Amino acid sequence: MIEASGDRELVRSALAVASDATAAGDVPIGAVVAGPDGRILARAHNRREELSDPTAHAEMLVLRAAAAAHGDGWRLGGCTLAVTVEPCTMCAGALVLSRISRLVFGSWEPRTGAVGSLWDVVRDGRLNHRPEVVGGVLDRECAALLAEFFGEHRM
Repeated sequence: MIEASGDRELVRSALAVASDATAAGDVPIGAVVAGPDGRILARAHNRREELSDPTAHAEMLVLRAAAAAHGDGWRLGGCTLAVTVEPCTMCAGALVLSRISRLVFGSWEPRTGAVGSLWDVVRDGRLNHRPEVVGGVLDRECAALLAEFFGEHRM
């Protein structure tokens, strides 16, 4: 899909929150959800280490918070999820189930990505909801944040 106006700003917002993850030793992945009017409903970063929770990925946390703020139960129709890295299978499944309308992400993740790299969960024709997907937005900046983190933590 083609990048829409505002996509870069959303990924920049996700990048800003991603750096908060490193304080607790978490992988610096950030996510934001914008409502249909473009207003940011929620922000989150990875908190797996901090919470000792394998499901505490940025996407999972931001979807929960956005659903509470959006006011349509668990449905996030009309909303956009922006995340710094291509979602994994768990997160891709969750964003489909949330009925998010658009997914915008930064860097591709060839080892675990489930939005086109390794799998393509979100565009599987057997599912009843398939969000619009825009990948590679601010790819270099998002990849650089991860490279820096792993360069320091896996020497």
